[in-house]
Amino acid sequence: MYRIEKKDVLNETVTSLWVNAPLVARKGEAGQFIILRVDEEGERIPLTIAGTNRENGLVRIIFQVVGATTMKLNALKEGEYIHDFVGPLGKPSELEGLRKVAVIGGGVGCAIALPVARKLHDLGAKVVSIVGFRNKDILILEDEFKEVSNKLIVTTDDGSYGEKGNVTIPLRKMLESGEKFDRIIAIGPLIMMKFVSLTAKEFNVPVVVSMNPIMIDGTGMCGGCRLSLCQDGKRVTKFACVDGPEFDGYEVDFDEAMSRNRMYMDFEKHAYEETCSLLRKGGEN
Repeated sequence: MYRIEKKDVLNETVTSLWVNAPLVARKGEAGQFIILRVDEEGERIPLTIAGTNRENGLVRIIFQVVGATTMKLNALKEGEYIHDFVGPLGKPSELEGLRKVAVIGGGVGCAIALPVARKLHDLGAKVVSIVGFRNKDILILEDEFKEVSNKLIVTTDDGSYGEKGNVTIPLRKMLESGEKFDRIIAIGPLIMMKFVSLTAKEFNVPVVVSMNPIMIDGTGMCGGCRLSLCQDGKRVTKFACVDGPEFDGYEVDFDEAMSRNRMYMDFEKHAYEETCSLLRKGGEN
């Protein structure tokens, strides 16, 4: 059992938890994830490690309430317990030797981008962070990005905060002006990562993307995070959870990944509605 030491509501659908998990905290690195079960009967879900406090044995996870399990997780309070919390899993981000990096986060993907930006900052790299949201009401982690970035650009689709438009607009402006990056790291919705990769390719800048959004059980057994890559002219199959979650953005078949991701939407919606009903009944008792 893993005690929730701190809970913060970042916006109306995104929550941050600091969980007491000393063994995970000791070895967890940027880019890796954990698998948890809220209770003994719960499903396994993967969540990226958003931060660690090694001294106090704490691991931070940030999640969006989008399905049945995240709704149950969000119902827990400080001092309550998560049944299982296993990790670290996946391959850590490869960041050594980079001097200047653009770290791009979209929506709740910023929770995954933040530890990457922090690690780069700690390694002495120059970090330019671009974070994008639909509007100012769902903006998260701005102050924390400021702490670890040499430059931070915030975009909103509706222009209600920061620059109007999506994250590729300021990225393209910088690249067109001649700004150089050793690497671009993009983490967020699949469609965002696709267009960041296409933009980066125009300027021959290496790009790494996190395929965390397509992971389901995080063990490779379900096959739900299967994706196709084009390597050396050949089509190969990889699994985001065991082979990643980070991949070369030039190689990923994003269209196939997005199509496969939509297959689970109806099932998750049904589970979400059932859980809503159960939680409401529990509150009435």
